Amino acid sequence: MKGTVEQPMCGFSGRAVQILQSYGAPVKGHNVLASEELRQGIKEFTQWPTIPQIFINGEFVGGADIVAEMHENGELAQLLK
Repeated sequence: MKGTVEQPMCGFSGRAVQILQSYGAPVKGHNVLASEELRQGIKEFTQWPTIPQIFINGEFVGGADIVAEMHENGELAQLLK
């Protein structure tokens, strides 16, 4: 994510944190703004061009837009059970 869980540095990261915390899910963030190597490495690893990137139980789910969509249609609640 851009920033930290306590202080997101972009709206998308902030929205993703809010959504996940609304379920009481533990949220751990890694600030990609602190490391260009991390920022590029995570994009290459997932083959996903945008940040934040959300992993649940070690599996890549998608970005903030995907998590928001999953939240709205109920899929995220099922995944977080």
